[in-house]
Amino acid sequence: MLMELHCVLPAADIKRARTFYQEMLDLEPDEVHEATLVYHSPGGTFEIYETPNAGSAKNTQMGWVTNDLEAEMARLRERGVVFEQYDNLPGMDMKDGIAYSEEGRAAWFRDTEGNFLVIEERA
Repeated sequence: MLMELHCVLPAADIKRARTFYQEMLDLEPDEVHEATLVYHSPGGTFEIYETPNAGSAKNTQMGWVTNDLEAEMARLRERGVVFEQYDNLPGMDMKDGIAYSEEGRAAWFRDTEGNFLVIEERA
């Protein structure tokens, strides 16, 4: 039986990743190990581990759902987060960093380790 969601993200520099998640996303790890940070939230758990393979994925690796996409984007932009602008997303129109589709809206950004993260507002 599946239980709680657990996502794992790679980081080339665990200290740099910790600073990004703390300063940009206002997240503190609940567990700190030598080369791993573990974050717990009501929706699940994610960890960041140090590896030379970081930044090689070209796909979305983790995301959050919100009820107010513009407010979340404004809050993150104030902290220095830069949102991606894609020209060719199948089934989506994109304007000012927000992708629009029948399912809702989404905005992607990268962490310091090259991981693609998304914030979604479902229709």
